[in-house]
Amino acid sequence: MRARIPGEPVLFLKPTTALVRPDGGELFVPESYGLLHHEIELVALLGRGGKNLSEEETAGRIAGYAVALDLTLREPQTAAKKAGEPWMLWKGFDGSCPVGAFAPAERVPDPCALALSLEVNGEVRQKGHTSSMMFSPARIVAYASRYITLEEGDLFLCGTPDGVGPLVHGDKIAARIDGLPEMRFELKR
Repeated sequence: MRARIPGEPVLFLKPTTALVRPDGGELFVPESYGLLHHEIELVALLGRGGKNLSEEETAGRIAGYAVALDLTLREPQTAAKKAGEPWMLWKGFDGSCPVGAFAPAERVPDPCALALSLEVNGEVRQKGHTSSMMFSPARIVAYASRYITLEEGDLFLCGTPDGVGPLVHGDKIAARIDGLPEMRFELKR
């Protein structure tokens, strides 16, 4: 998204009600919520928690990877950011984090060497490579562990490439990352 690269990862939390497994079906996000944008991301699943972890320790605690979307209500999020206010609601609403099936970490020898793409109605909207991520999954998790105790099952989304854009009712989404199960669903609004 052409953001300035910070010295440390910028983190925010999504409630567990944001998570959804569309499994090729439909995902409903009310039209009344406003303009909805897609952001494809690699997600890392922790198999073991911890506190004050090094990047090396963290890498060994990641149990798997999947493709995810960080759905964003763009207009209120932009206004909140400009006002210096929290924007958790605009990224953490129910169903805002569709996640595909996980592949075991041992099947992903280098999570920073994967191509990713998002198609909407057969048109490529986002295309990138995890080598372009601002921070590796291990660095993101290690940084978070300085401040919060991590637990088994925690998920970490790792950032999105250029090309974020709007989604509307009836859009058919296909999200892909090399070596990981594809995620497909239709958006209902």
